[in-house]
Amino acid sequence: MAHLHLCWELGAGLGHAGRLKMLAQALLEHGHRVSLSVRDLRHTHALLAELEVPILQAPVWLHDTVGLPPPASLAEILFRCGYLEAPALRGMVDGWRAMLALLEPDLVVADYAPTALLAARSMGLRTAAIGTGFSMPPVGRPLPALREAPAERLASSEARMLATANAVLAELGAQPYAHAADVFLGDANLLCTWPELDHYQRDGADWLGPSCVAEGGLAPYWPDGEGRKVFAYLKASHAAHAAVLRALVDEGCRVLAYVPEVAAGGVPPVISERVLYAEAPVSLPQALAQADLCACHAGEGTLAQSLLAGVPLLMLPSHTEQFLGARRVAMSGAGYNAALLAPDGDWRAVLRPLLNEAGYRDAARGFAARHAGFSPQQLNALLVERITLLLDGRHDARR
Repeated sequence: MAHLHLCWELGAGLGHAGRLKMLAQALLEHGHRVSLSVRDLRHTHALLAELEVPILQAPVWLHDTVGLPPPASLAEILFRCGYLEAPALRGMVDGWRAMLALLEPDLVVADYAPTALLAARSMGLRTAAIGTGFSMPPVGRPLPALREAPAERLASSEARMLATANAVLAELGAQPYAHAADVFLGDANLLCTWPELDHYQRDGADWLGPSCVAEGGLAPYWPDGEGRKVFAYLKASHAAHAAVLRALVDEGCRVLAYVPEVAAGGVPPVISERVLYAEAPVSLPQALAQADLCACHAGEGTLAQSLLAGVPLLMLPSHTEQFLGARRVAMSGAGYNAALLAPDGDWRAVLRPLLNEAGYRDAARGFAARHAGFSPQQLNALLVERITLLLDGRHDARR
């Protein structure tokens, strides 16, 4: 059977590693050999511990790039990762090339890993890109704007990023990219989201559905008494996390909160008999099956599982990818995007419609009905099928 190398280069959080873990398990069950390289070995150690495969440190950019404005496109994100100048990028590419030469994979599967894709292209290796809509821009189109910016700036940044990538490919005797979007795409593109959650407006894409870990975690437990049940997955790094928990208490809710910093021994932000703090990650399917509302930072896995359970969302995005996802959910009517609400804002006024008006619940339940029957196992089967076709040379999924 084939050897597949699964890699993650950019982006924070455990979603990337979780997606690759599930794919690795499915590939192993089909008899393939698998190796991984991940951006963050420390925070993924427990998640990936049961995988009996080589897990390596991915080559990542370690240097600060000062003086750049907040990124307005994927091209400008890459400027912070070595794509400003070809000599800097060449060092990163050589690191990936050396690792791939040692591993000798038959296929490279890249989760938000453009430099791994570039290195594989320079070596003539087959590739697949996997991820949410954010890291996989529409094929053959200008890179989408992530925030308001002059058109001239967006075009200039895109051209510079593409020129840097192509300069390295030219040095290595490889074919150049035709479009900037190609830097993020592979020979096959495994788009793990649904149209309603896709960060970009695109037509006719092959949406396979979101990858979310549906197993593991603590069984949910709720404060005693009366009141709506709210599951809150919030981080202390968000300035409004305490204000949201306090507003939920003031609205008479019973809250099960997973705050990683509290689980690690930190001081709870709100002390109340109406709030219980989980000591470890909670089983989302079980918790959301009982919840009336989910408060979270709009990570795609949490969004997908909440909507599959028909539960509306209060979303507090912390970065651009989460903001775009929250905006899509808010457009569907299934949640409220609180990105622009100040920490000392009127959170109770935001919560009351989410808790009491039927529109949010109906929109979330409509989403659940449209995707009834979907499961992570179904997605993994699709992914293995597409990868098998690519390995057999019968798959053309650059779309």
